[in-house]
Amino acid sequence: MTKTSTADQASAATALVGQRILITGASGFIGTHLARRLADAGAELVCLDLKPPRVVISGVKYVKGDVRDMAALDLPKIDRIFNLAAVHTTPGHPDHEYYDTNVNGALEVTKLAERDGVNHITFTSSISVYGPSEERKTEASLPAPVSAYGKSKLMAEKIHETWRANGEGRKLTVVRPAVVFGAGEGGNFARMAALLKKGFFVFPGRRDTIKSCIYVEDLLDLALLAGNTDSSYELLNGAYPECPTLETIVTNLRDQYFPKAKLYDVPQGLVMSAAKTLATFKGFGLGIHPDRVNKLLRSTNVYPTWAERRGLLSQTALHKGLERWAEATNHSFI
Repeated sequence: MTKTSTADQASAATALVGQRILITGASGFIGTHLARRLADAGAELVCLDLKPPRVVISGVKYVKGDVRDMAALDLPKIDRIFNLAAVHTTPGHPDHEYYDTNVNGALEVTKLAERDGVNHITFTSSISVYGPSEERKTEASLPAPVSAYGKSKLMAEKIHETWRANGEGRKLTVVRPAVVFGAGEGGNFARMAALLKKGFFVFPGRRDTIKSCIYVEDLLDLALLAGNTDSSYELLNGAYPECPTLETIVTNLRDQYFPKAKLYDVPQGLVMSAAKTLATFKGFGLGIHPDRVNKLLRSTNVYPTWAERRGLLSQTALHKGLERWAEATNHSFI
């Protein structure tokens, strides 16, 4: 984020003080960071998840429950909702599970909002709604999801949009995050760092795959700032304007933190064959899987027009984001 937005960031968080805020999916990676951010600002939080919290924050009410069955939960009256609950890991789930949780969860959240008179929901969607593409996508691009995850997220967006349209004074903030990295992520970036820590990284057939991404705290800055505008509807991509290639990300990590690591180029077919073999042995703990290799071969070229127009992200934000990740994890990148 830029220095000029610091005061606005603080204002966006403190604006939530005095409201009882529900975070669904609060035990997830982004949810954990959001809960800590809002608690530090003094907000009253109700954190909902089927899983126990990664970190227990003093003063926060934790509720174990299913976002698909909100009526069964004993929740206090809610003033505002951050809906982060989702089935999202790919590979890992049959198609119907994405629809079951992501769509039914959106229906249940909006029902709760109707019941409690909530007038503001922030919903975390995904850049998967655009589908993989070498061409740049902005918030104005037409969605064209190809995965069950992307399709379910687009359906959930529509459910939230219907809720907003059916009531006066309602606001909806929809954030479409790219690859999000940071402490506790345990995903794509963590796997890259784990390989570099072991002394190598293999480019599977190409280096120029565009992988839009953002550091988790920068994503939260954008989401909170969007929620603090006067508009009744904000849609924004959570990504850096650099739209870095896989090579840019890997070499930034290698040059800054793993200078002895070797980079190799291996033909796609050979990498896929190895991934299929290693998947049988669960990738020896490195998360190597054919579907994840395919992700490294498909560009996600997403540009944050909403943030760029407001001067919120610099053109060198990736470098700073990686530095913040390193500092937050004491260079462990986990």
